[in-house]
Amino acid sequence: MVILKNYMEDVVLNIMDSVLKDMEICKCEKCKMDIAALALNNLPTKYVVSEKGQLYSKLHILRKQFEVDAITEITKAAVLVSKSPQH
Repeated sequence: MVILKNYMEDVVLNIMDSVLKDMEICKCEKCKMDIAALALNNLPTKYVVSEKGQLYSKLHILRKQFEVDAITEITKAAVLVSKSPQH
């Protein structure tokens, strides 16, 4: 089965809890999804086509830079969401 996936979505969702853990903000599911959506809207998309993850291994080399970019955008988004939570 061939899958089309925005790799940045995985990056953001995988590191978001660790980025938010020391921030004094609401961490309800709605706020976290708002933060993820804002962060992803400000990150470049990295679409991959994969057959059971084969292409993901090729992106491993760039993962660290993607994570640094994602941490920055998650932090910015968390500040914005905390100023006006929608829950």
